[in-house]
Amino acid sequence: MVSRIKVAVAHYADQLGFCAASAGKTKSSAKKSDSATATAPAKYADGAGRSWSGRGPRPGWLREALANGKSLQDFASGAASTPTKSETKSKSKAKAKRKTKIRYRDQAGNAWSGMGPQPRWLKEAVAAGTSLEQLAA
Repeated sequence: MVSRIKVAVAHYADQLGFCAASAGKTKSSAKKSDSATATAPAKYADGAGRSWSGRGPRPGWLREALANGKSLQDFASGAASTPTKSETKSKSKAKAKRKTKIRYRDQAGNAWSGMGPQPRWLKEAVAAGTSLEQLAA
């Protein structure tokens, strides 16, 4: 019974254009495996031809070197070095501290930067006859 099923699967796989070596693989899984095998630029290298892109688990050669007292920065390639945790934190803090400039403010303390849709308080003020120049901060 199982042998008949295997023969039928092989027959239909040939008709659908699947080669015998990849029977069971769909086109989408083949695409994923092709993109997974595409190498990312090496961020870490040891100078002996071994490199690591920084994705996935650390290779054995790198784990051994780190256990022997080397640091990850010793293996960072100059062109594609990754920022340290403190560098990424300082960059994210700089982005978080960036405030939008307030361009319009009313006497009640409402403010609008001029970006995005106009808030209700501004629409009501303009409808009441106040000009945008009067509300400019």
